[in-house]
Amino acid sequence: MSPNSQNMSLEQDSLAQDFVKFSVEAGVLRFGEFKTKAGRLSPYFFNAGLFDDGAKLARLAEFYARRLLASGIQFDMIFGPAYKGITLASAVAVELARQGHNVPYAYNRKETKDHGEGGTLVGAPVAGRVLIIDDVISAGTSVRESISMIRAAGATPCAVAIAIDRQEKASENGVDAEWSAVQFVERQLKLPVCAIATLNDLLQYLKTNQDAALGEHFARVAAYRERYGV
Repeated sequence: MSPNSQNMSLEQDSLAQDFVKFSVEAGVLRFGEFKTKAGRLSPYFFNAGLFDDGAKLARLAEFYARRLLASGIQFDMIFGPAYKGITLASAVAVELARQGHNVPYAYNRKETKDHGEGGTLVGAPVAGRVLIIDDVISAGTSVRESISMIRAAGATPCAVAIAIDRQEKASENGVDAEWSAVQFVERQLKLPVCAIATLNDLLQYLKTNQDAALGEHFARVAAYRERYGV
């Protein structure tokens, strides 16, 4: 690994730790007992809907933009799947423009509009290499739907950007798979996934944090990772 690569790796690790810290302080990343879509009882929960004011959203967009620019992923525009992806795509487009990388963005409606301009897609024409932005990948359903819409428009989905990779096994009809939803997107749908932070980053944050109350959550999150992790 070259010195530049080493520096980039360290910078990305630092970015992930800063993001986890920000998410905890913003109340977006919480600890306790939460039931997931797979029916599991998770000791933590990430709710991107709680980035609910201008300052938090701007900071979130900055994290996405920094991670994307560091990743080297080449894209011509951003696509945000309804509903959370709409806000994320808008905010990240603004932040990228602020950093000198102005790109168009679009999003979809859940219901097709039958008046005015009509259709399902809103925003810039979907064309070229399209980056999909969402908060997490739970089952890959949203990604598959986005891919279909992007291809139907004659464009090419090129990657997916998410806030956090839970790094846990997907669940199919109540049965644990051997792969995660992110791995499914990467291996089966052939799209790279760029995450600001991962469950491993969260564990590192809890392990090294000086706050005793936060440190108490480490064992439970580690046990969850051991049981369901990939």
